[in-house]
Amino acid sequence: MTLHFPNMAEPAGRTLGDEEVAALERVIRSGMLNSVWGTEARSLEREIGELYGSRHAIACSSGTAALHLSVVAAAPDPGDEIITTPITDFGTVAPILAQNAIPVFADVDPSDGNLDPDAVAALIGPRTRAIMAVHLFGAPARIAALRALADEHGLTLIEDCAQAWLTELPGGALAGTAGHVGTLSLQQWKHITCGDGGLTVTDDDELARRMRLFADKGWDRAAGRSHESLGLNYRMTELQAAVARAQLAKLPGVVAARRRTAAALVEALRGLDGVLETGGLETGGYENGELENGEHGVRGGERAGAGEGRRVILLPRPDGHTWWLFPLVLPGGDAPELAEHLSAAGIPARPGYLQDPLNRAPLWRRPIYGTSHYPLEGYRPAACPAAERLVDSTLLVIDWNEHYTSEHVAAIADAVRNYQARA
Repeated sequence: MTLHFPNMAEPAGRTLGDEEVAALERVIRSGMLNSVWGTEARSLEREIGELYGSRHAIACSSGTAALHLSVVAAAPDPGDEIITTPITDFGTVAPILAQNAIPVFADVDPSDGNLDPDAVAALIGPRTRAIMAVHLFGAPARIAALRALADEHGLTLIEDCAQAWLTELPGGALAGTAGHVGTLSLQQWKHITCGDGGLTVTDDDELARRMRLFADKGWDRAAGRSHESLGLNYRMTELQAAVARAQLAKLPGVVAARRRTAAALVEALRGLDGVLETGGLETGGYENGELENGEHGVRGGERAGAGEGRRVILLPRPDGHTWWLFPLVLPGGDAPELAEHLSAAGIPARPGYLQDPLNRAPLWRRPIYGTSHYPLEGYRPAACPAAERLVDSTLLVIDWNEHYTSEHVAAIADAVRNYQARA
């Protein structure tokens, strides 16, 4: 009998239960489903603020809305630039365009797909207003280096933590708290969910004011029916907030379970021929597909020459990771082949994560509003060789879930072992 891998589209792959049902009933019986006058969204904001140690938390209707609020907080003028990654959901980039700003794509570390601070530094110019970093798959981005760049150049640093609930940075701080604004997502496929929903966190009073106003049509409720600035309706409903609060109580257990089985898989794969560990957090283990054997290169059971005659597979760095997905990198370009092998064994794996990195999206050749290309007239995103290679041939991702067991770990490890044995 084929082993079933629980997924987040079914009850067996979620933590939704009686607590969420009771929360919904509580709100419905109250008669107040709108968060302007209700209590659930404000309570969720307080609980998130306490969890993240942030002065402000602003609830909104989706993770994309949260990112839009963060761009509003950065206050770019039309035509200003925001540097971000090409390996992310389009929800990271759409808010930049919505504010008539220009996304500038920086290349990534080829060992994990997170932004390369050196690539970011090379793109900072007179119209740069912000850096938007994504903690991809739950792995911490190099936020200390990015914050240093932001501070040096007077930029806003935004942390997209949609895939990174409770991800830890070096030193133990939570991802989302090292930048000026952090964003969170409660969409169906995230660690916890209310179907759709989002939050921003910040310690900056002015940034919080801008975001809260924009999420409520620019309406300063304390001033009466008066609209202080442009805004949209990004309010979270009381139903969303109530479910999110029930889910939030379960978040530590979700993350702990994912970390436990991910650590078991890392350990199971570590001893296989050709399976190598990448280097420390601040430097990748290889560049342009070439493995290094120096101080910051491969390590582990990786004496020089380990993996000779075998396809090389690089393990993800577990430090701080919360495992939204479990990524593997194959520097030789064998990721599509391994993904096909794993899929044939019933394992939910796929190559590349995206069909194309966002710097190669068809959008950039088309109008943005009506027939206008503004502010992108003549704009063509630059090449991002490391990101393009990851998506095309070196990255594969395995769906991960808090309900995986040692059987799931063993099945994946056996399938990878069999694949390596064919080399």
